[in-house]
Amino acid sequence: MEASDLELIEKHGVEDTQIKALWDQHSVYEKMLEKLEAKSYQSPTEIQEIKELKKKKLAGKTQLQGLLDKYRTSEA
Repeated sequence: MEASDLELIEKHGVEDTQIKALWDQHSVYEKMLEKLEAKSYQSPTEIQEIKELKKKKLAGKTQLQGLLDKYRTSEA
């Protein structure tokens, strides 16, 4: 995420619970991915879990970007 995006999340996350929830979820997925990918060997189940986490993380980020775009245009 860019610094300007993080500033918007910090600024509007207090009043917009959806932005806050999406950002928190994104952070949780990131930590889970880091933990799984740090292993020297991943089982087929873990590989599948990594793929699913990446999909969920991307979907959440897409939603988050849409909300941030809305705030960017309203502030411009």
